[in-house]
Formats: sequence, C-alpha cells, structure tokens
Amino acid sequence: MSLPKKSLFELPKGIIYLDGNSLGALPKGAASRAAEVITNQWGGELIRAWNSADWMSLPQIVGDRIAKIIGADAGTVATGDTLSIKIYQALDAALKLRPNRKVILSDDGNFPSDIYMANGLIRTLGDDYELRLVAPEDVMMSITDDVAVVMLTQIDYRTGRMHDMASITKRAHDNGAIMIWDLAHSVGAVPLDLKACRAEFAVGCTYKYLNGGPGAPAFIYARPDIVDKVEPILSGWMGHKTPFTMDLNYQPAQKAERFRVGTPPIVQLSILDAALDIWDDISMPDIRAASIELSELFIKQVEAACPVLKLLSPKDADERGSHVSFAFEYAYEAIQALIDKGVIGDFRAPNIMRFGITPLYIDREDIIHAAEAMGEVINNELYNNPKYKIKARVT
Repeated sequence: MSLPKKSLFELPKGIIYLDGNSLGALPKGAASRAAEVITNQWGGELIRAWNSADWMSLPQIVGDRIAKIIGADAGTVATGDTLSIKIYQALDAALKLRPNRKVILSDDGNFPSDIYMANGLIRTLGDDYELRLVAPEDVMMSITDDVAVVMLTQIDYRTGRMHDMASITKRAHDNGAIMIWDLAHSVGAVPLDLKACRAEFAVGCTYKYLNGGPGAPAFIYARPDIVDKVEPILSGWMGHKTPFTMDLNYQPAQKAERFRVGTPPIVQLSILDAALDIWDDISMPDIRAASIELSELFIKQVEAACPVLKLLSPKDADERGSHVSFAFEYAYEAIQALIDKGVIGDFRAPNIMRFGITPLYIDREDIIHAAEAMGEVINNELYNNPKYKIKARVT
C-alpha cells in the first residue's frame, strides 16, 4: 500500500489541510452515495426503503466495519447518536457494574464534553458519587481500589499526548475498576486492539480521521462477555430486542445493539459507509508509520522556521498521536493568517495552534510548504492584521 491516497478525496486546489483531526476531508463517492440515498431510496422508495434498501441494518453494518479498524469483533460496536450520548451510556453502564464504588477517575486534559456528561450523570445519580480529576501524568498512580470507573481520552485533544492504553487498562483491572476509552482522536489515527486490551467500553466519533462528515454518527464498543449484563440508561426504541412488536416493556437487544437509542441517521450513516470504503485497503501500521514520519518532519521544520513557538506535543513520537500542537501568545490570530495563506489548522484555547497530520491526504511536500508558510506568518508578524483578531464562533 502506498500513501498518501489524495486521489480518493475532494481536496480544494491550493489548500494544505492540516485539520483532519477535527473534520476529515470529503472522500470521493460520499456525495454521490448521499444523493443516491436521498433521491433514489428516499425519493423513489419512500418508507419502503427501510426494507428495500435495508436501512434498518445500516447501523450494524457500519458498526462492524468500524470494529475492524479498532481491533474488535463483529457485533461489539453500535453506531448512532453523538459521542456525548455514548459517553453517558458507557459511564452509567460501568457504574452499575461496580455498585459498591462511587468514584469516576479522569484527567484534567480530557475533552470538556466527557467531563460535562460525567458531572450530569452524577447529578442524576446522587448518592455521593464523585468525579476525580488528576493530571494526565498522574493517572496510573491514581487508580486505586475505591475507583469504580476510569474514563480517559486516549489522545489529548489539545497536545496529542497519548495514554498507554494497555498498561492503564491493566492497572484499572488490577484494582477492580471498569475501563472506558474515548477514541475520538485515535480511531483511524493509531493502531488499536480493543480485543487484546480487554477494556470494557470504548466510544468514538467518525467525522475526524474516518472522514464521515460533519455530524457523522458516533459509536460505542462493549466487551462481548459483559454486554448482556448491561441495562441501558437510555432504553430507546431502536435498542429494543424487537422494536416493531411495539412492546411497552423494554427488552434490550442482543450484543451492542442495545446501545442504540433513536432512529438512525440514514443519510449520515450512508456517507460514513462510503467513507469507510477507503479503509478496506488501509494498514493501520502503515498509517502510523507515515504519521510519525510526517509529524517528525513538521516539528523539525517549524522549530527551525519559528523558534518563538513552543512545542506542546510530546517530543517522543511513541507518546504522541497524529496531531502536533504549538503554544504562541497570538495563536488565534496566527491560525487565521495561515488560513489566508492556504494552510488550514485550528486554534484551541487559550494559546494553542493545532495541526492534524493525516497521511491519507498529506505528504512531505505539504508539510514543508506548511512550515514555510508558518515561518512567513510568525516571523513577519502577519498575525497583527486587525481582521485576524475578530473571533469567529467556531475556532
């Protein structure tokens, strides 16, 4: 397999796209797949398409395709809803598996929504539940025998710092805790083996490295030996064993399908299904090797061109995911200036310039040109233009 595979994506001319860690590029074939679903299936078949186009099976079909990418078995991944909803479901299920413990452990680098959902669940449950936040580097020593659930995002959304999934999961299990991994910045970026890891739950989104498009559905993984013990807190119609019997008594579906909640977003699932075609011919070790090579080159080039920037990401590639971050006093303004020069990265508060390294459609030439553009922006203080100081709603 050779990388990159730019020919498989609709990439605007003159743009170097270093924000695939936030929203992946549009795969060729995705738009025509959406048009097929909208025009021929919905337009032509109307409600019959639930059967004639097999819409009802699409969440499971897509879940099984994601399972291959994350190192899980078929039937262990359910798709639909949002990542926040899936975190909420996983947390509640995990706490019920440890009814005599009251502590959720996470780190203060976790994505805010994960923390919000944990706090919201705690307010619902009451009974002295506690969300315990520690520094990322203190997670291992903080997993003690009073912890019910360890909930972590494997790759820090700000810096790209990567937790050691295997060793942390083992530590959690050695202390009797349930493990939940948020794979938002991992799936499609680094090799994963949930089957070997033995984590009870994992969740993730599909609009980043999987290129499923804005609003693409989330997924949840449940380890097959425990899933039948789970009574979902959100016992929705589509998670019922036989939804069309219209039984007023909820009976959970088999396997991970019990984590489905509402009507599946068929158009978005279809786009994601088309995007996943690319991954049929992708080796995750090859993706990882290319990611490290390009990230190392980017760090080297940027540090040489812009010594005023401070690298926030780990220097050791084995401790870093597939995005690279730098700190700069005028980070927001500098990112806007870069975008005007055709290099798209993004800003994260308070002072982070963040760049996704996506080997499917980024090559060495892109990296070198991006670093040169950064040098022009930083060293010539192009970020001082007043128009770059106006904060947009989405940063």
